[in-house]
Amino acid sequence: MSRLGLRARLTAAFSLAMVVVLAGTGLFVYSRLGDDLDETVDEALEARAEQVVGPGDGGLPVTDPEEGFTVVLAAGGRIVDASAGAPRRPLSASELRRAAAAPIVVERRLPGAEGRVRVRAEPLAGEPGGAVVAVGQSLDDRDETLRDLAAAFAVGGIAAVAAAALLGYLLAAAGLAPMERIRRRAGEISLDRPGDRLPLPDARDEVRRLAETLNEMLDRLERSFERERRFVADASHELRTPVAVVKTELENALRSGGLSPDALVAAVDECDHLAQLAEDLLVIARAAGGELPLRCEALELRAALEDARARFADRAREHGRTIAVEVPGDLIVAADPLRLRQALGNLVDNALRHGAGRVTLRAEVEGSVVAIDVADEGPGFAADLAGRAFERFTRGDAARTRGGVGLGLAIVRAVAEAHEGRVDIAPAAGTTVRLSLPALSGSPQAPVLPSRPSGQPTIRGDSR
Repeated sequence: MSRLGLRARLTAAFSLAMVVVLAGTGLFVYSRLGDDLDETVDEALEARAEQVVGPGDGGLPVTDPEEGFTVVLAAGGRIVDASAGAPRRPLSASELRRAAAAPIVVERRLPGAEGRVRVRAEPLAGEPGGAVVAVGQSLDDRDETLRDLAAAFAVGGIAAVAAAALLGYLLAAAGLAPMERIRRRAGEISLDRPGDRLPLPDARDEVRRLAETLNEMLDRLERSFERERRFVADASHELRTPVAVVKTELENALRSGGLSPDALVAAVDECDHLAQLAEDLLVIARAAGGELPLRCEALELRAALEDARARFADRAREHGRTIAVEVPGDLIVAADPLRLRQALGNLVDNALRHGAGRVTLRAEVEGSVVAIDVADEGPGFAADLAGRAFERFTRGDAARTRGGVGLGLAIVRAVAEAHEGRVDIAPAAGTTVRLSLPALSGSPQAPVLPSRPSGQPTIRGDSR
């Protein structure tokens, strides 16, 4: 059954339902008609018996010998009176004794009668010795009527099931027509024609909801493909630039007959840029596969924030800016020191690159997590960028002219999620990015937590 097509299965189910309905209806009608015919026969037998036992001359009613009979029996079974063609022993001895006490109805086959015979026997009033009157009627007509009804149901039922199967197939074909149109359109959709979507049926039913859901999935896939396409273009540009610079410096050195220190410094810087870009891409790939390595331990948060300030202090002074650390008391956080250093470095780098004014690193306990804020006094995220700032390969227009490939905040989010934390843009003046990590009670000398082997850290990245 499971190998049949959907139309065949629907047709078979519809036909089976019709068979069950017709069979149930036929059994009900057959049973009711049989009961009604039995009741009619019983009424006729009772009326004929009343003609014998009731007031009047007590004569036997005239009946067709092939249709019925009337017999008056003495207590010992001797026939006192009988109609033409009546059987000699319509009742057994035990039935005769029961009939002498109260009316009874029995069915049996009797010599000379067509088919089975229904017999009613009851005491004969006014006769001494417990005489009994027995009246009978053949059930041949009744049985023939029921046989004809059963044959009619059999023939008509087969025709009805065949018609129902055809109708079910046509209904299934009509119901699946929108699905077939959706299937054909799905086979035509490709990335070469962005914007193609599945057709929506007019009826707002399950098929339409399925098509709407699939169209939403296509929207997400198209947006994801577009982000990947932009990333490939941006990454290609970012890779070409340092390679071109290194090549130019080396060609100049060859033409001049020597390697100048400036050329070597420029080449080393661009090689560092290439290595950093490759490491950032590796982190993003590991995070997407759920395999970002961590080695968590108890970290004193003030020391981690002071380290981030010290790393970027010279760069901040070059731009006439300052970095402040605000940590109330000794906060302990459960984190991988290398990954936390990487995330803080990306946040401070973004604040110096794209923000303005003083950069503040602050932390506070909120329930079971430690919230780490990296804030600056800049204009904040653009409205079109705030909702997708932590997605991979996302960059604002200004960021495209300042370097970077839009991986900084994506790496921060990957680090936060690997620690079972989160990162958000906090609703505050200027620009505030909040990194929330699990808190850990204890001292800076708390034991190292069980974890996975750590990979090499990265320090830098850009998102805005």
